[in-house]
Amino acid sequence: MVKKKGDAVKDRILIVDDEASICTVMVEMLSPRGFEARSCSSAEEALELMQRESFDLVISDLHMPAMSGVELLEEVKKKHPSVAFLMATGVADVRVGIEAMQKGASDYLVKPIGVDTLASSVERALKLKRLEIEVENYRRNLELMVEQRTRQLRAAMRRIEFTYDETLEALGAALDLRDTETAGHSQRVTRYCLELAQRCGCTADQMKQIRRGAYLHDIGKIGIPDSILLKEGKLSPEETAVMQGHVRIGYDVVCKIAFLAGAAEIVLTHQERWDGTGYPQGLAGQEIPVGARIFSIADTLDAMTSDRPYRRALALSAAREEIGREAGRQFDPEIVRVFLSAPDEVWVAIRLGVMAHRQASRLAPLPEPVLRATAGPEK
Repeated sequence: MVKKKGDAVKDRILIVDDEASICTVMVEMLSPRGFEARSCSSAEEALELMQRESFDLVISDLHMPAMSGVELLEEVKKKHPSVAFLMATGVADVRVGIEAMQKGASDYLVKPIGVDTLASSVERALKLKRLEIEVENYRRNLELMVEQRTRQLRAAMRRIEFTYDETLEALGAALDLRDTETAGHSQRVTRYCLELAQRCGCTADQMKQIRRGAYLHDIGKIGIPDSILLKEGKLSPEETAVMQGHVRIGYDVVCKIAFLAGAAEIVLTHQERWDGTGYPQGLAGQEIPVGARIFSIADTLDAMTSDRPYRRALALSAAREEIGREAGRQFDPEIVRVFLSAPDEVWVAIRLGVMAHRQASRLAPLPEPVLRATAGPEK
């Protein structure tokens, strides 16, 4: 318990020396200077006394029976770090006194000690300890403030990312409504992608980028004329070229947004094929980003198992067979293997989950068809 000058309670000094006369003299020297001084004859007694009472400073002799002054210093520093410490030595032990300072003593006193020297050393030691305590308190408060600000920043970043992802989900749903009569396409494809990415061992950051890329994969279709985008018949070669341009359009839109840089890669490459016959760059094999390779399987799964204006949804078994046949041509064979190793119930549960979510949020007034795991398309 260190007190500042002017406080009603005096600074308390504990003098430790096995010579009673030295203890008496030191107490008499310090008391008139405004200090409350006590003494004891051994380090062990000092430690016991410090367990019961508070002291601001310990003055200890270097050589004492059983436990030396240096050993006492180490114990005080460990158990009472706010207490200042002065080491009293003989002329021949000055080197040891310096070593004691290196171990945490504020200073050392060379016997015989004059009253002015003693009082000045005590005041300097107390002042130094107060400064150390102030610095330590400042450091701790600063660390707490930094920790608090860091938590607040992380929470804010999580809220921002959540808002980003909500916005992307809404945008994906809007794109679905413009491009297809099958509601929930972006949500289903995204969740298929995440399930497959997790089974492939993708990192958390990869999965975040895959999620965003899946929601935005067809954002470029906002630049495709309705006469082509909504055409029911087969597209002409010229119309096909315009339609294929949606990946470039989408990439140009998304790549300008810093937090969507990873997603932009999927937007650009989601129509590439494992055998190199896809577009727009004709990438092949490992040249295609893993997120795009995962997406192509998830997209095909949803396309085949959803109703379209020109056909009813196919059974999950048919989709699995088709994806298996295209391993090594359209799809990465290793990711196909991971996809086929998952039981049908996994993909059915995802589709049902999206349906329930959409019904709860009133995005779809009518329930959409449930993925048929075994039955073929209705006649």
